[in-house]
Amino acid sequence: MAKTEELSFGYLLNDVTLLFRKHFDRRAVKFGLTRAQWRATKMLYHRPGLRQNELAEALEMEPIAVGRVIDRLQAAGFVERRPDPNDRRAWRLHVTTQAHDVVDDMERIACELRREATVGIEYDELKHALEVIGRLKENLQALDATEEPLLRKD
Repeated sequence: MAKTEELSFGYLLNDVTLLFRKHFDRRAVKFGLTRAQWRATKMLYHRPGLRQNELAEALEMEPIAVGRVIDRLQAAGFVERRPDPNDRRAWRLHVTTQAHDVVDDMERIACELRREATVGIEYDELKHALEVIGRLKENLQALDATEEPLLRKD
């Protein structure tokens, strides 16, 4: 077996991710949503009532960028802002019925793409690969706790 230093799994994972995105975007173009809009809609579908800053954190995006995404989604009828019952200065984000229909269609696209991408791969092989990738993620997350944050030089 090759030494860990010789394995370039980071490049391979990146390539797989880019290919998934490319094929998903091609199939989902008919819905007129950008990837950022789709991610925000899906997150709110599964976690209704988030505040904009909570959504930004969950999506690992800047709050200002998420604000623009939400503005566009609201204008298109996919998201609505509702007053926060505990804080009159804040808004909670919810998807509309229109968004529910699109999320269902997008989930079907994602499921079909996953099925096509895993042709010829046995369930146990895929399960093992996902377990290994999960452990890689955990190892990298553990580094976050031990590494010093990068110092900004202004």
